[in-house]
Amino acid sequence: MRRALLFLATTASLSACSFEPHYVRPEAPVPQSWPQGDAFLAQTEAALPSVDYKQIFRDPRLQQIITQALANNRDLRVAAANIAAARAQYHIQRAELFPEVDASAAYRYAHSNGGTSPGTGSGSGGTGAGGTGVVTTSGGTGQWSAQVGITAWEIDLFGRVRSESHAALNRYFETEAAARATRLTLVGDIGTAWLQYAADKSLLKIAQDTVTSAQSSVKLTKQRLDGGIAPRTDLDQANLVLHTAESDLANQTTVLAQDVDALRLLAGAEVDPSLLPNSIEEAAPTFAPLPAGLSSDILLRRPDVVQAEYELKATDGDIGAARAALFPTISLTALAGFASSSLGSLFSHGAFSYSVSPNVNYPIFRAGAGKANVRYSEAQRDAALATYEKAVQTAFQEVSDALARRGTIADQLKAQQNLTASAQDNYKLSDARYRGGIDTFLNSLDAQRSYYSAQQSLVATQLTEATNLVTLYRVLGGDQSIDMTAKGPKPVSPAAGSPAGQ
Repeated sequence: MRRALLFLATTASLSACSFEPHYVRPEAPVPQSWPQGDAFLAQTEAALPSVDYKQIFRDPRLQQIITQALANNRDLRVAAANIAAARAQYHIQRAELFPEVDASAAYRYAHSNGGTSPGTGSGSGGTGAGGTGVVTTSGGTGQWSAQVGITAWEIDLFGRVRSESHAALNRYFETEAAARATRLTLVGDIGTAWLQYAADKSLLKIAQDTVTSAQSSVKLTKQRLDGGIAPRTDLDQANLVLHTAESDLANQTTVLAQDVDALRLLAGAEVDPSLLPNSIEEAAPTFAPLPAGLSSDILLRRPDVVQAEYELKATDGDIGAARAALFPTISLTALAGFASSSLGSLFSHGAFSYSVSPNVNYPIFRAGAGKANVRYSEAQRDAALATYEKAVQTAFQEVSDALARRGTIADQLKAQQNLTASAQDNYKLSDARYRGGIDTFLNSLDAQRSYYSAQQSLVATQLTEATNLVTLYRVLGGDQSIDMTAKGPKPVSPAAGSPAGQ
């Protein structure tokens, strides 16, 4: 028994070889700093701080909707289930590193007929004089046994099982990063949908005000027509503005209902109407700006980039497992136990027995399947590398686009505000001149249309400014303070494998 334990310990100590490639993070295929130029603000911050979404989305009503969504959104529930499944898969794979120990106990009873023997006497089977008979004898034996054993435990001499465990661990972390990305997208989508509702509410009010103003113009124009002062074309033109505003009013009523539907889906439950904003002018100032760091290395913390990197690491484990599969596999079966015909003597010294059966398996001919599997794993790693680099490049483009928009939106908003103020003043003057009989209705009509359009454009610009802050929060990685791996192993890089051939 001591020799068996010594053999087991010796072979287990040999399982330190690995054929995994040594992982080195690829160089990010993007510039080290953000673009510079007229469209970009000068960046002076050293790094992007880790922030909570509440520091960016400061309106308590919006925060309450986000909290509701984080508890009820079905996409997040799917992501949480995927994390649990990946964690379980990792533990299943890791369990193969250890021997499976089974215990069993049994009792076996065997009964057999013993045969026949001659007899004397009268009658069948009797013992009296003058007759012969047959006596049937029978018997049985019982066997007690208890065993503990290890069945076909693979000694990971070339690191195949350990490499598969590394791959499963990294794919678990990959799933966790995907859940972070889902959460980040959800928070951003709710912020955008909340702002969209605010903008549509402002557009609804603009349409309502325009309908009221147009109705007044139609009434005045009809009076002038009835008095013979104005031509019928003036009334037709006034009706054009009225009917346009009425159409917009009906459309905005529909759009607002659809905005509520979108928020309900994101939140995973009914949204209290008191949590909705009244206008974009009210909602936009509640969003705080998020600074961007000087270095584009900040992109490496984005959940989608982290997800792609863990998949890249996982393919290293696949390569190590494929390379190790080219070498022999050594498995061990060990059995120790007691057997006795009597329960009382089952655990006596003489009833003990053990056996150890090492087994070596080496594939001699597989028509090149083993090497092809290595090439397949290497090709998968090349694809994962390209996917990772594309994720970094996409992240850089998204941040660059958001910064370009941020660099010019303030000037555009100021210009649009000035334009709207001028259009409003022009409309007031034109309308007064028409009512005073100084100017034609056509001038008043054009001024009213310009003012209506300017108001709508101002709302769109205000919406763009606010959603740009949401976009920056999302593309820069968002909230990094929540640990979604609290119930599982921490995200650590797997042990680097030895280069192939060592």
